[in-house]
Amino acid sequence: MDIRPASRVESTAAHIRDRVASRALARGARLPSVRELAGKLGVSKSTVVEAYERLAAEGAVVARRGAGFFVAGAAEPRALNPAAPAPEPAIDPSWINRQAMTAAPDFLCPGAGWLPDSWVLDLGVQRALRQAARDDAQRRRQYDEPLGYAPLRRLFSVRLAERAVPVDPDQVIVTDSCSQALDLVCRFLLVADDTVVVDDPCYFNFLSLLKASRANVVAVPMTPSGPDVETLARLFADHRPRLYLTNAGLQNPTGATLSPAVAHRVLRLAEDHDVLILEDDTFGDFEQEPAIRLAGLDGLKRVVQVGSATKAVGAATRCGYVAARADWIEPLVDLKLATSMGNSATGAAMLHRVLTESNYRRHLDGLRRKAADAMGVALGNLRRHGLEPWTEPRAGIFVWARLPDGVAAADVARFSLAKKVLLAPGPAFSASDLGRGYLRFNVARCSEPRIFEVLDEAIGAALSG
Repeated sequence: MDIRPASRVESTAAHIRDRVASRALARGARLPSVRELAGKLGVSKSTVVEAYERLAAEGAVVARRGAGFFVAGAAEPRALNPAAPAPEPAIDPSWINRQAMTAAPDFLCPGAGWLPDSWVLDLGVQRALRQAARDDAQRRRQYDEPLGYAPLRRLFSVRLAERAVPVDPDQVIVTDSCSQALDLVCRFLLVADDTVVVDDPCYFNFLSLLKASRANVVAVPMTPSGPDVETLARLFADHRPRLYLTNAGLQNPTGATLSPAVAHRVLRLAEDHDVLILEDDTFGDFEQEPAIRLAGLDGLKRVVQVGSATKAVGAATRCGYVAARADWIEPLVDLKLATSMGNSATGAAMLHRVLTESNYRRHLDGLRRKAADAMGVALGNLRRHGLEPWTEPRAGIFVWARLPDGVAAADVARFSLAKKVLLAPGPAFSASDLGRGYLRFNVARCSEPRIFEVLDEAIGAALSG
């Protein structure tokens, strides 16, 4: 019985299938010639011909007379993680974001990451919009300068200096959001299959962004004073990562604050293992007193900082920045122009006006007091309803809370979603299984009693089920 030729035909066909699945051969690409593939795989030309004919019968490839064989179909778009099964909606960060952004008025969103309408600086934005309409018409019609609006870059430089990160305005690039800044730096620093260390838990968009960058993600457990440095040392030694992606100031989702001792140890480990650091300082405006910044200790040698100036202004006002070492600015600007042709000149000028108005500092002071009051109320409510805060944040709007033993965050989120309460379950923030029993709460959105009524019902259903 002649088994080997059939086996070789199948293994040859499987080789082509694998190359198509891994995108080494794109849709529409020409397959290797019969002679070329036979020589590469060490099989006969007749084996390759039979394998190609079999793939053509399956519809996987097409034969074109006089031209050869081609992968069937047009190129398919690349999913964020094509190898992984689709996550269920209740714990899928992209789905959660979409629901929070489009929720009906009767939908409560304690899992959303931005301020409610009543907390934002709407009057200042209105004034700035009116002034923008009266500004120089050419600015409204033309691209901004490549680095971004110069007065705003100078203001960002001043604000960074207040947090002990001295930086020249020419080392600051304006972007249309902190998310764009993160994407820009990841495109600049990473290639496919680079390894990146993230905190566990971390801001869920970090995980989505790194999937889009085709990076390999490894996670270091968080502590209330920063990453677990002993684990971080092992990860750096074992995985030789290109980048460590983390938060400055108030960590999202835990509200933890980096301690000086941990910050110094992180920088020493990064230097010893030649790891770059990308520091996201999105929530710095919510701090009463600035915590230590890795970018400040490092002097922007191996740390790049990105951030936003709009969390305290309102979610609709999008603007961010990149602060980096001087020799990286020009290639980063080139990449920014290649991917976006620059940021919004009108938006940057408008934000500069908002941030320099006399009432903005008063707004920040009031916002911090309001957040502190809401934090105290939320911590008390969570404990009364059976959840234990992982730590008591010293400022900010996020609490990371542990559900009763045996209760899975995904189950609670799924139940609550049916009751029109959108929660932020721990698995969306975790690259491991550490988040399965946790929820992130935005204290600015936790004032409605119905949130805790639904939470009680959800926990009760999980315990009884």
